[in-house]
Amino acid sequence: MMLLKLKIPVAIVLFILCYSALAQTRDTLDLEGSWAFQIDRNDLGTVEKWFTQKLKDNIILPGSMLTNNKGNDISIATQWTGSIYDSSFYFNPRYKKYQQPGDVKFPFWLTPKKEYVGAAWYQKEVNIPKDWKNQRLYLFLERAHTETVVWLDDTPLGMQNSMVAPHQYELPADIKAGKHTLTIRVDNRIKEINVGPDSHSLTDHTQGNWNGIIGKLKLIATPSVYMGTIQAYPNREQKEILFKIPVNQAETKKTTITLNLNLSTFNTSETTDFNFRKKEVRLTEKTDTLEVTYPLGENLKLWDEFHPSLYRAHFSLTSKAGTDDLELTFGIRDFKTQGRSFTINDRPTFLRGTLDNAIFPLTGYPPMDVPSWERIFRIIKNHGLNHVRYHSWCPPEAAFKAADRLGIYLQPEGPSWANHGTALGVGRNIDRYIYEETNRMMQQYGNYASYVMMAYGNEPRGKQVEYLTAFNDYWKQKDARRLYTGASVGGSWPVIPNNEFMVRGGARDLDWKNHAPQSVNDFSENIKDFKVPFVSHETGQYCVFPNFDEIKKYTGAYEARNFELFQEDLADHHMSDQADTFFKASGKLQVLAYKYSIEKAMRTPGYSGYQLLSLSDYSGQGTALVGILDAFWDAKPYVNAEEWREFSSETVPLAKLPKFVFTNAEEFKAEIQIAHYGKAKRITNQSWSITDEKGEELASGTFNQPEINYGLSNLGVVEFSLREIDTAQKLTLEVSIDDTDFKNHWDFWVFPEALPKLASSVYECTELDEKALEVLEKGGTVLLHAAGKIVKGAEVAQTFLPVFWNTSWFQMRPPHTLGIVVDPEHPLFQDFPTDFHSDLQWWSILNKQQVMHLEDFPPTFKPLIQPIDTWFMNRRLAMAFEARVGNGKLMVISVDLNDSKKDAAAHQLYYSLQQYMNSDDFNPETKLESKLIQDLFTTPSRQQFDKYTKDSPDELKPKNEGK
Repeated sequence: MMLLKLKIPVAIVLFILCYSALAQTRDTLDLEGSWAFQIDRNDLGTVEKWFTQKLKDNIILPGSMLTNNKGNDISIATQWTGSIYDSSFYFNPRYKKYQQPGDVKFPFWLTPKKEYVGAAWYQKEVNIPKDWKNQRLYLFLERAHTETVVWLDDTPLGMQNSMVAPHQYELPADIKAGKHTLTIRVDNRIKEINVGPDSHSLTDHTQGNWNGIIGKLKLIATPSVYMGTIQAYPNREQKEILFKIPVNQAETKKTTITLNLNLSTFNTSETTDFNFRKKEVRLTEKTDTLEVTYPLGENLKLWDEFHPSLYRAHFSLTSKAGTDDLELTFGIRDFKTQGRSFTINDRPTFLRGTLDNAIFPLTGYPPMDVPSWERIFRIIKNHGLNHVRYHSWCPPEAAFKAADRLGIYLQPEGPSWANHGTALGVGRNIDRYIYEETNRMMQQYGNYASYVMMAYGNEPRGKQVEYLTAFNDYWKQKDARRLYTGASVGGSWPVIPNNEFMVRGGARDLDWKNHAPQSVNDFSENIKDFKVPFVSHETGQYCVFPNFDEIKKYTGAYEARNFELFQEDLADHHMSDQADTFFKASGKLQVLAYKYSIEKAMRTPGYSGYQLLSLSDYSGQGTALVGILDAFWDAKPYVNAEEWREFSSETVPLAKLPKFVFTNAEEFKAEIQIAHYGKAKRITNQSWSITDEKGEELASGTFNQPEINYGLSNLGVVEFSLREIDTAQKLTLEVSIDDTDFKNHWDFWVFPEALPKLASSVYECTELDEKALEVLEKGGTVLLHAAGKIVKGAEVAQTFLPVFWNTSWFQMRPPHTLGIVVDPEHPLFQDFPTDFHSDLQWWSILNKQQVMHLEDFPPTFKPLIQPIDTWFMNRRLAMAFEARVGNGKLMVISVDLNDSKKDAAAHQLYYSLQQYMNSDDFNPETKLESKLIQDLFTTPSRQQFDKYTKDSPDELKPKNEGK
């Protein structure tokens, strides 16, 4: 191979216009439409030479067997691609009703309308034009899943198995014009190369293990002297661009070519056009590489999230064989590290990211058009984010194009989660395949400015330190256009020493199980040993109850049979009328948890970013409803983008609050900071205010810092005396940046330090003993304190925070609940400020407190304080309920509100409870037998969880495994 270097002088002309895209001049023959098709269930097609036969069925491409309704019906015996750690569905009698032939409802993931894993054959008659004579011809399949073998007539063209890049096949050089039969065998089985059955590139947990070909399908003709894949290497400091242009010819000979290069900026208001004179070059090898250095002038257009300016280069290569044209786009940017920070063009940036887990409910495969990806990226940016990680998969080229245009920092990955039956560095075929796939990613997408980071994939097993250290070294030497980390991993995985940045757990989320909520602590201690940027791995994973109104949106290849199962099961537990309330109440708690997790990350010095898992729902692994958006990237009704941006944006005010529950004998004090990663330093005033629930301002002030620099800055202190607050109420601190949309707020609660003594006729007890029954029989009122004594419901673990990921995948790992539902207008809460959902004033009342399982109570019975159970169990739970027993009135609570160790909120709720029980408002409607109450203290729940399997996900395995 010969290397030819050219230094190009240019003339520059400036003008204002919208750039009109240059058309490709390579001749193409589109292959979209109807193809002959045949399923090869017995794997006989190759032996029987199906490429010489007419296939018996038809199918539409681009598409998959699933989108064409081809394959096997779903049954209880369907063999899925993916791990199932909770086998109770197959064995628990409760699920028998969902296993009926023709109406199977799996809880683990969305259900495809058809399923097929194996070989399938696709065939089309093509007509090679006469004017393609002496041309080089190749077949282009933009994305096939997974392995393709191609024949033209009876001539084999080869096999390819990329999951990240197009499959391209050279046609025979002596091909004749006229009709030919093109036959493609697609096989989606995991074979010699096992990337891991839970890899998002193929698992039924995500996009599904589909069989088909999507995107562009075409035959392409070029002259016999043609260009290969051109790579662009911008140099911001030198203000120039280096192009490496492979030039190929059919045979080794001396050939004179003329290279013409036109360059222009686009995606920016001021467009620069670079005019280039033609240059002649003499080739002497079958494959030569031209290196062309192109100066870009002083008016350099840089790419970042705020100004994603782009360049378009059009290459025209002319020889006696004809003219070959290619076009590419690129951006000028430096995405680098500086100590523990990321920089973009020397300016600090903080990655506010989400995972894209390859969830595509309508098709089962990713969109291949730019507008679809622009929609997703606009939604992401509208929520204040600037970064996407592709968990163990690589998106198609349309995603890179859209991210370039909108300014999103991407971390695509190799198509592997090398775990659960496979491993790295132990001599398996996957070791080589990861290098092959990441090289294809570089070749195909390496010019895109948005492609700033890369990892092999997700959480591997095997000799991962040795393998991934070598992987990092290889890529850092080969291509410096992006940053590299070995793998995206949880906190227990070993550290890869030469990572350029870390994506790992161990420094994320909230410790509100063991400590009362506050917003002072950060992750400094957790990340102190890392000298490179730290990005939190899969932050959040806070669940919300299913939205059953979403079911009707599944009109394509997948059905939400999991949602249907959960909905029917909820109805079987007599709570279908509460589904929407459960959804919205748990959603409010979810947003609260995300807010304080993200703020904790942003106030940590040296922290460099977070990757949510995820902004949208994850439909698999047991149904992980962790998104504030659904699987279609549509908003859920309990939070909007503007509210989310308060704590997730380029500029975020932060408040250090030691607690959120105060008494009126205390002083409120908050240290105010600001995390700023905007396009420039800010010179503007900053204001604060404290308001009550009516919106009336109680105090306000300004900080007036002359300048807000990049990174984390201190603004000042807010102090406010609470002595004038004489009733229990919620107050709100808001901090805003004047003349901008940047603001943030924090609710806190103030309660009277001393509560009046009440004259009470209520008999209070800790068991339903003879005395209590006597009081009830005589028409009296009883308050039964059940804290610590509940048996029916003792198996339910409640904390303040909601379910993590979901209770199926993690085999009922605590917590099991999703917050609470209450009626704020109920007189029980007359003296206790609350909304219909959990909020921070409820922490000491709910966290690690017992719940009661009302499995034998009347179907219409509703508790006063109702924890929301995991949707896999749908148990009717209570922390407080009222009823008529005998001739009297009974209140049962499973938390000791009078505990001196609890905060003022718990004591205030106890006071409000006493007020209610001593008033005429206390008049329960439902009559219960005393035995039903006694059973809560003596009889275990009949509905219990049994996982029916010994296997478990990595996070539940001993720490020495998976290394």
